[in-house]
Amino acid sequence: MEQTWVDELREFIAIPSVSADPAHKADVRRAAEWVRDFVKRAGGEAELVGYGERDLVIGDIPANANGGNAPTVMIYGHFDVQPPAPLDLWETPPFELAERDGWYYARGIADDKGQLYTLLKAAQLLREQNALPVNIRVVSDGEEEIGGHSVVDFLEADERGADVCIIFDGGMTRPEQPEFGLATRGLVAFHLKVRTGERDMHSGYYGGAALNAIHVLMQGLSAVTARDGLLPDPLRVGRTPLSQAEVDSLESLPKGWEMLDDAGATPLDAKAEEDFYDRTWAEPSLDVNGIRGGKPEFVNTTLIVEAEARFTIRLAPGQDPETIAATVEKLIRAAIPETAEVELIRENSAAPGVFSADSPAIQLGMEAFKRATGVRPLLVRVGGTLPIYPALAAKGIPTIGTGFALRDSNVHSPNERLRVQDIDRAVAAASELYRGLAALG
Repeated sequence: MEQTWVDELREFIAIPSVSADPAHKADVRRAAEWVRDFVKRAGGEAELVGYGERDLVIGDIPANANGGNAPTVMIYGHFDVQPPAPLDLWETPPFELAERDGWYYARGIADDKGQLYTLLKAAQLLREQNALPVNIRVVSDGEEEIGGHSVVDFLEADERGADVCIIFDGGMTRPEQPEFGLATRGLVAFHLKVRTGERDMHSGYYGGAALNAIHVLMQGLSAVTARDGLLPDPLRVGRTPLSQAEVDSLESLPKGWEMLDDAGATPLDAKAEEDFYDRTWAEPSLDVNGIRGGKPEFVNTTLIVEAEARFTIRLAPGQDPETIAATVEKLIRAAIPETAEVELIRENSAAPGVFSADSPAIQLGMEAFKRATGVRPLLVRVGGTLPIYPALAAKGIPTIGTGFALRDSNVHSPNERLRVQDIDRAVAAASELYRGLAALG
């Protein structure tokens, strides 16, 4: 890796663009300006475009020749990062690029500044070599880590589009085996509030006769949580089973018991290990994220009249947020006493995103990755939620979602890291993608 690359990466990493902390608002903008200026140095044009409270970077790096007929490749990445806390667990300062034992350490090196840099660098190098065969559209945001939707709003309004999008904001389950994510799960988040009386009461005087809000909350949540490992059938409506290509990929991935064991997790039930990928890729899941009610920090004998919970449902590819949200409300209200005062608030949602493995862009991308890395990528799904995926799918833009972070890259944790060799590999892969995707023209 050339010293120029290291210097550029160090400069980008040094900007503490923590979107969750208002104190770093100016730093998030500085990171946007860094991306903008890099695009300009690469021979393109770019500007900051205000959407909501933060800026998007929107830019173009034209093909060296035949630009009017060359395909357009959109590249997306985000320049904001997670907060670095707890700082005392970092071995080196989080915003100073450090190299140790073949790894680069810094906040954002894997998620996503380091990987975004490789997409930009590959375009710059090809452009300087008079060998960039596609038009590059740069779309980058600074609020991915806080669930911002500005880039989704931009894509919905955008009329130019692209022939394909490349996103390096993921990783590999095994170090030398690339993966292309064909689908993401969606998300619906709820806030459930229960009230059963005017004030908390003495359980000796009223217990067994008065309604307890915590009990009502438990009844409501029990109506929508998993039974025998799966959600109730009404909440599974619309899910798309794994394709044969995705099933074939499972042979090259760690077994479910390995994934759970590595995470220090307790299996949900006896079949969780065997069905791990089906459940995290092709099934919806519900997790209660927090419960509040009563005074559990004290020994007491109180009948509680107010309780609340927040819970989220990960939607399987194929499912519709509106349908599932309505079903959740129906199931909860049917399970609790009519005399309880209940408020169910839907706080946010995102649809699943699905792309076809048969897309020419995906197939060309797989061949390009094989040329660059020596290994053909696996076709997988992503259990998490990325709102940009369904936005791109809705626009008919096939998307190559991949990356070079590893399971032990400590993403969102102290000592975030990316292998030094993977910066070079990512630039090589991006360069080969740009060359290979020229065939779309």
